[in-house]
Amino acid sequence: MTGSRRSFLGLLGGAAALPLAERLALSKPLRLNDATASVPEPRVPSPLGGTQPPQGPVGGGKIGYAIVGLGRISMGQFMPGVKASAQRSRITALVSGHRDKAERMAAQYGVPRNAIYNYQNYEQIAHNANIDAVYIALPNGMHAEYTIRAAQSGKHVLCEKPMANSVAECEQMIAACKRAQRKLMIAYRCRLEPTNLRAVQLIRDGYVGKLQIIDTGFGFTIASGEWRLNKKMAGGGPMVDVGIYSLQACRYLSGEEPVEVSANWSVIDRDGRFTQVEENLNWTMRFPSGVLTTCYTSYGANCGNTYRATGSKGWVELGPAFTYDGIRMRSEGVGSTGIAQPATDRYPDQFSREADHFAECILGDHQPVTPGEEGLRDEKLIQAIYQSCQENRPIKV
Repeated sequence: MTGSRRSFLGLLGGAAALPLAERLALSKPLRLNDATASVPEPRVPSPLGGTQPPQGPVGGGKIGYAIVGLGRISMGQFMPGVKASAQRSRITALVSGHRDKAERMAAQYGVPRNAIYNYQNYEQIAHNANIDAVYIALPNGMHAEYTIRAAQSGKHVLCEKPMANSVAECEQMIAACKRAQRKLMIAYRCRLEPTNLRAVQLIRDGYVGKLQIIDTGFGFTIASGEWRLNKKMAGGGPMVDVGIYSLQACRYLSGEEPVEVSANWSVIDRDGRFTQVEENLNWTMRFPSGVLTTCYTSYGANCGNTYRATGSKGWVELGPAFTYDGIRMRSEGVGSTGIAQPATDRYPDQFSREADHFAECILGDHQPVTPGEEGLRDEKLIQAIYQSCQENRPIKV
């Protein structure tokens, strides 16, 4: 591909419309009556199944990441997380269409100037032995291409969510990484966050009885001019951006895959922001056990950042549930007058955990908690949700 990242974004309406192939050659919970009682060190999911406690670096080694795309989440979250507290990860290269910005970040993170790449010479990362993996932090419409090119260059891939803009692209990403025998992980950080993990374990242990209902929502007021309002760049509106957190939560809280979705969308603010993507969307899901969910997301309102899972004998609630820090849990259930757990992770710990988990998987040859197949499942559900909106009927999945 020729041109900078910025010029590529301008081309999304043309070349990106072609098929991608043509464009590319958990522990037992603590029963607390005292909300101020101490909470044990959370366990993290084991790639081998079950849970395992955090460990030191595997063999003392570290995985070198090339950061692909210098935007808000990479410069403001992931890179500070690696620098602050990652034990198994380090930043060894940068990929950007803006050399001046890349040089500033390289100086801050100790990256050599000869380890700064652009989008024309991206494949040269194949010759840098200090790069083990790439972290893809580009607009959604670029995830598939740069994942596939990384795999073809012999690098493992940690890709931001949503995985891609279509089911076909997700499948192509998975296939490319398998052909190259490289690992692919989708950056669902809440699947490693201790408070979310504890909520899941409370449900699995029967603390709330039989799970019945999940209510969840996440939305905010978006500013005009954001690339997220361009459908070809983003793939959709708030559903793919923040609604996906609620979708994920329903799946990991229930431990099941939905069998039916039903959804509606709307645009209320006719101010030019929502000519290509939805402003509001709500959807319901039915799971095999009978669990029902009510979910909502918005770019027009700060409509929450929470979930509440209600069972036959109690409930567990997180609010906020999906933020970078400050996550809090409350619960009432069997044999307890209540549990309250403040956040154990502080900014930017969630990104340190995410980077180190993938590093452990590479170093120990384990499967990530959220491999490419996990992103593919969400993309299939998102497309079913959009189909329900378009056709005004429930969709079997």
